[in-house]
Amino acid sequence: MGKKKQILVVGVVIFLVLGAIGYLNNWFNQSSKQDQSSKQDQSSKQEFILDKDGILSRGTLRVAVDNNSSSFYIYRGRRMGFEYDLLLDLGKQLGVQIVFVVASDIDEAFSKLEEGRVDLIAMNVQQNAERESFVTFTEAIGSMSTVLVGREKLTSWDTLGMDTVVVRKGAVYKSQLEQIKDSLRLDFTILEVQDHEKILLDRVFEQELRWTVAEKNVAQTNATYYDELQLGLEVSKEEPVTWALRSTSTNLLQAVNSWLVEKKKVFIPRTYARYFLNSKNQYERATNTYSSLGGNRISVYDELIQAQAQSLGWDWRLLAALVYKESRFDTTALSYAGAQGLLQLMPVTLERFGVTNPNDPVESLKGGVKYLQYLDKFWMERVPETNERIKFILASYNIGHGHVEDAWRLTLKYRKNTQSWQEVSNFLNLKSDPKYYRDPVVKSGYAKGHIAVKYVRDVLALFQSYKDLVDP
Repeated sequence: MGKKKQILVVGVVIFLVLGAIGYLNNWFNQSSKQDQSSKQDQSSKQEFILDKDGILSRGTLRVAVDNNSSSFYIYRGRRMGFEYDLLLDLGKQLGVQIVFVVASDIDEAFSKLEEGRVDLIAMNVQQNAERESFVTFTEAIGSMSTVLVGREKLTSWDTLGMDTVVVRKGAVYKSQLEQIKDSLRLDFTILEVQDHEKILLDRVFEQELRWTVAEKNVAQTNATYYDELQLGLEVSKEEPVTWALRSTSTNLLQAVNSWLVEKKKVFIPRTYARYFLNSKNQYERATNTYSSLGGNRISVYDELIQAQAQSLGWDWRLLAALVYKESRFDTTALSYAGAQGLLQLMPVTLERFGVTNPNDPVESLKGGVKYLQYLDKFWMERVPETNERIKFILASYNIGHGHVEDAWRLTLKYRKNTQSWQEVSNFLNLKSDPKYYRDPVVKSGYAKGHIAVKYVRDVLALFQSYKDLVDP
């Protein structure tokens, strides 16, 4: 074989070998990536299915709640409800923040629990064998009975004839009615719809429906302002109602039960009385325009807030959450430090952004939004992603951008991700520690950074509730 042919053959062999190596390397890399991706997916899924220790480490307890007059709603910008108040107290007991996840019905709540999207269901749950296969139930919160409601009062079930009883989908009402129907061999029809009990009671009052079923205490409350509503036949006797957790959450169950046993002595009965035994207050909250139950407004300043939010490029409900956090929509609010108006601007900031009358809602909002725009520009290049940048802006609004910038510099020094609020907030939390606030990169000195971190968390949590309960 000639020298040129030998060189050609060797070249071809080398080419084929390199190609094979490249192919195998690529195959192994792809295989490794797929295995890693699979492990990450599994790890990600497991991350959300936690017991007590994991939840305490995460710092949040995610709870499925109902949006109705007895559970969780917005009233004049404030979150309220029987379960809401109970859960806040439970959060304090555990030392975690409660994340409220609104479920449209009980079936959705159980799906979220099974998928690891919530840790607890705080709705009126009645135990049954089907649910016990994958969940565990707490001690009883209280008891519940259900009644048939219409505009006339029936004396016996057979007088229903072939009428239709419309009930909320996913609740226990359908199975309760089916037991009555089968045992008495009756011909009435049961129709499930997505509407809440409150909506169904309204529809009965408006004569759109003849019959529905509701919890007795809810029906009694509505009957105080709808005289025509009649609480009729008993659908179920008083039965205990509980909350539900995954069957694997044994330590969380123990903690919740210990809290329940203690709180049932005074706190739970007192909270129950506040929400259910004062029909005047219940009527006001359920029908008020500034309630997520009776209207779709957060405050009297919604239109002003919407107009100003456009110039920021924010969802108006985020700006509304900030206004509520600052002043609770009180134009005359004055802090101990001298901050004034709806957005609680300090005198130097009022002057800088042209606010001459801080008690004027238009001026106060415009001045506050100009300041927010300034902060947005300040962080734009360093934190280009909008949702992350909003957290930096909120923290800066609360504590001053100098302190947040110090935390950003510390994050950079310690080679963490300076575009991540999670990373930067860790260092903001440390600005009360001499080791960190005396660091040469720190320009603004000592600060109670944990207060600003909590402030951001509170505003965003309220914003999420506004998004869940108030239409855009």
